[in-house]
Amino acid sequence: MKKVIIKNDNRSLAAPLQASFCETFWCHLRGLSFRRSIPNNRGLLLVYSRESIIETAIHMFGVFFDLGIIWINNSGVIVDKCLAKRFVTVKAPSEPARYVLEVVPARLNEFQIGDRISFEQELDS
Repeated sequence: MKKVIIKNDNRSLAAPLQASFCETFWCHLRGLSFRRSIPNNRGLLLVYSRESIIETAIHMFGVFFDLGIIWINNSGVIVDKCLAKRFVTVKAPSEPARYVLEVVPARLNEFQIGDRISFEQELDS
């Protein structure tokens, strides 16, 4: 799976953040379900073909830990974020998004609505 480095163009991140690039239906469906945890420096970037509220809604079925969820639009701007509790059914952004970044909750405060996010492809992927 391709990996990208997540950059916040408005503020420095406490530590580097690498995310798996998830763009297929099956990858979106599975997400982080049935995993026990993710490392603090890792995340999952769900990528959709267009901006949407409905398509970028996330589910927490089978997710055994809380997640920080960050929704990003086509322009790379954060449009919403939330703390998703394990096993809570569904969370959706308040505005259309194209990307959903899932991280450990401790990283959530490093991102604010309105921040511009960029992705750099990792060379060793």
